[in-house]
Amino acid sequence: MDNNHFSRKISLFHGRKAPEEGLLVGYGALIEAYTLAMPIPHRLTLISSKKRQYVTDHWQVFTSRHEPEDSLYKQLVFALKYEGVNLLFFKKLFKKLSEETITTLVQIEPQGQYSRKIWFLYEWLFQKKLSIPDLSTGNFVSLLDENLQFALSIPVNSSRHRIKNNLPGTVGFCPLIFRTDKLNNYIAVNLSNKKNSYLNTIHKDVLQRASAFLLLKDSKASFTIEGENPTNNRAVRWGKAIGQAGSKSLDTEELLRLQHIVIENSRFLKMGFRSEGGFVGEHDRTTGEPLPEHISAKAQDVALLMEGLFATYKNLENTDFNAVLTAALIAFGFVFIHPYEDGNGRIHRYLLHHILAKMQFAQQGIIFPVSASILNHIDDYRVVLESYSHPLLDFIEWETTKSNNVTVLNDTIDFYRYFDATNQAEFLYDCVNDTIVTIIPYEVAYLQKYDKMKAYLDDIFQMPDKTVAMVIRFLEQNNGRFSKRALEKEFAVLTNEEVNKIEEQYKNCFD
Repeated sequence: MDNNHFSRKISLFHGRKAPEEGLLVGYGALIEAYTLAMPIPHRLTLISSKKRQYVTDHWQVFTSRHEPEDSLYKQLVFALKYEGVNLLFFKKLFKKLSEETITTLVQIEPQGQYSRKIWFLYEWLFQKKLSIPDLSTGNFVSLLDENLQFALSIPVNSSRHRIKNNLPGTVGFCPLIFRTDKLNNYIAVNLSNKKNSYLNTIHKDVLQRASAFLLLKDSKASFTIEGENPTNNRAVRWGKAIGQAGSKSLDTEELLRLQHIVIENSRFLKMGFRSEGGFVGEHDRTTGEPLPEHISAKAQDVALLMEGLFATYKNLENTDFNAVLTAALIAFGFVFIHPYEDGNGRIHRYLLHHILAKMQFAQQGIIFPVSASILNHIDDYRVVLESYSHPLLDFIEWETTKSNNVTVLNDTIDFYRYFDATNQAEFLYDCVNDTIVTIIPYEVAYLQKYDKMKAYLDDIFQMPDKTVAMVIRFLEQNNGRFSKRALEKEFAVLTNEEVNKIEEQYKNCFD
């Protein structure tokens, strides 16, 4: 494409209002110029004529001195320098360009770091070499700018390009996370140490009992998120599986085992990877046609995507890459792929437990009830899932099958390989923090209050444990007072004075 076809003045772009009229540059300008079939990046870049530089949620605005020359190469250099690496963009762009054009492009400044990055990205994404000799001189440069995006601290050197490949994934699966103030602050606080410091103050007996309660609570929460009300036995079975998270290797067989635990009755399902299309959403009440909120990866892509996901997780597990960020990349990547007909959501949340335990953020055997926090923030959870799924719907061509499922007609595999997982990482860190600050302390505090009340009832009334539990449950359900019915039946043996004393002690313990 000729020069002078990229930058253009805008005040509105694909329904997104710019903070001021300015020149659209970088990824946004190139996506538009080449009509690339991909969602618009979360943050776009604008050149202001007002000599102002600032950042908003969806825009970064630079002064005219940052304006790139209006050529493909200079726009790419600008994008890499100020907007980070967008793997989906490069995969889509390279498919539009001839190999000859790409070869010419990366030799404009053959020793330049951005030329080498573009060159490396082409050969890495397509696993093929351009007709260019290996470089023999020049410093190695990091592919990802660690000030912009989270990267591996120990990269793999590519001597051919003199590039340090610090991507946190494989070519088969590599979502990326941008650095944000929220994520930087959470990482600086070191929530894992904060959690351990708190847990060390709790008596081991109380902690073990709290873990048992939290295990069941987390299991039930995971079913509730899916709109299910499981039997107690089913919740206990899934809770037992969660309790073992981090103790086994993560592979296809292990996930299939978990699916069998989640799905009690598999007569109407094909277990294992899907052999048909899949979607999340409703069916039209009249016609039965699908109304998708999310369209899953094509069935024929699932095995390849999961192979990439497992390979990326194995790499990250053996590095010092942040455990919460790893959990966000892998668990949300899994649920976006949606490899099974049913059980995806609960296994997605199991993966959070597994990774946090395996990478020693959460102690094995001490349940870390992140699903309970997700349930408490269910609206935010839906928003963070939709922030990925909804923009994709415009780029997935599908039609309804005879069984009112969906069949995808175009190539979509890269949408599930290379996505921006920043929103998902921020949400997960919020839930992890909430779990440490609110959910675990609440359960521990409740048990401590319970024990105080139990000690009183044991001492004064010599009540058996079963009766103690019943007293506390009745008082909890009736705002600290015995109901008239309870006093006439279960607790008819108590005098009025004893009733008043028990209610007063409950208030002292639990208020």
